[in-house]
Amino acid sequence: METLEHRKFTEFCDACRRYGYIGLCFGSPGVGKTLSARTYSRWDAVLAANLKSTEPVDPTLTTVLYTPSVVNSPGSVDSGIRKSRNMLRDLSMRTFRAEMREQFSALINRDAKHREDFVENQDWLNGPLPELTPRFGDVAGEYHAREWAFPDPTSLVVVDEADRLRMASLEQVRAIFDEGKIGLILIGMPGLEKRLARFPQFYSRIGFVHEFRPLGATEIRQLLAQQWVPSGVTLPPQPWADDAIAAIIRVTNGNFRLLDRLLTQMERILEINGLNAITKTVVETARETLVIGQA
Repeated sequence: METLEHRKFTEFCDACRRYGYIGLCFGSPGVGKTLSARTYSRWDAVLAANLKSTEPVDPTLTTVLYTPSVVNSPGSVDSGIRKSRNMLRDLSMRTFRAEMREQFSALINRDAKHREDFVENQDWLNGPLPELTPRFGDVAGEYHAREWAFPDPTSLVVVDEADRLRMASLEQVRAIFDEGKIGLILIGMPGLEKRLARFPQFYSRIGFVHEFRPLGATEIRQLLAQQWVPSGVTLPPQPWADDAIAAIIRVTNGNFRLLDRLLTQMERILEINGLNAITKTVVETARETLVIGQA
């Protein structure tokens, strides 16, 4: 289900893509930044795609999601982002390369049959083997020229866990942004914007800033009313007790990750105790199994 914060994040990403700006997104841990980034970019679908398949590729797969390693260097950041962009380019070229292989195969079969017919039916002394058109070399040259000129589909690069990047690596990211007409988004913890403000050459290029906020009480109620649960979790149908819902809101405090974990633990508590109703006691018991700080 799409939350209000995810819709705001989507609009933020669309603006950075459209205007070719650097965007800065920050928020507390667990509010859903990474999940929204993966959902927006559909990066899981990119990673799962069969690069050898000839099925048409969704042309809207134009966003790269890159997460730097804890220990990184400008070179590793550059190669990591370029590898991800090449992955998108390979996907976009899937149909073209299938067409190229089919055409080459047809030409090879044609030339082989032509040579076989010449050996069997032609007098070798009457002249050379006649050439067929188009020649294989000409067609190959045409396809390779088209392949070389194939555009890069990437129009937005999203860098998650940008707090890990030291200044030299950030400068490398800026260099990638400067050399291509693409948007760039950095996602990190609160305070990232203050850290970048100390580097005016980078900070001056930031066009949009978005704070990813926790879920509001009303939105949590809407999610629960719409039967939202984490993947693989089964809970009793609504309506739940009002004090149980109030306890869920109080315990999670709008943190999406805590909401996910709390509901998962609630399923476990119900199963262990043979219960079939969500109560405040179930919520409080599930809370005790999680490290979530003070309620």
